[in-house]
Amino acid sequence: MSILDIRVLGDPVLRRPTTPVIEITDELRRLIANMYETMYAAEGIGLAAPQVGRSDRLAVVDVEGAKYVLINPRIVSTKGPGKEIAEEGCLSIPDIYGDVERPAAVTILATDENGNEYEATGSELLGRCFQHEIDHLDGKLFIDYLSPLKRKAALSKWEKAKGEYPGSIRKVRSEVKGEHHHETEM
Repeated sequence: MSILDIRVLGDPVLRRPTTPVIEITDELRRLIANMYETMYAAEGIGLAAPQVGRSDRLAVVDVEGAKYVLINPRIVSTKGPGKEIAEEGCLSIPDIYGDVERPAAVTILATDENGNEYEATGSELLGRCFQHEIDHLDGKLFIDYLSPLKRKAALSKWEKAKGEYPGSIRKVRSEVKGEHHHETEM
């Protein structure tokens, strides 16, 4: 297994919708293993294929020990009492955070690395992570959900900080001086 480069805001791959996975191969399973290793090294809880430069409709998630491989995922229903607002971050926009409003819970339909289709329901952080990763697969980023004023502030902060993350990052988050970890980085 190896740690992959994480693409950062400005890389066009992050804004392109992905292509459905047609066949689950050994190469795809290696990619999944490498994505988990990359996500753990970066102290994230979710990672989508575009974040490592791939156009596959694929993401991995590990929220509090609940691990999911999401191949060709889609949200089939939203549940709960309306929407919730919570802070999100993203491994592709390091050190930038914002409050995002999302459905309180979602049910997804996806395929795992063994070709088994499954349904999973997530609320709170898991549900938010499912939604965040599926957004990546559709070319959307969490900053797209911020108000124009907050998005402008976030992008301004990113412009000042992005020199630390040229093009792609390979740094393990703990190596970044003065960094504190947010549990919402996906």
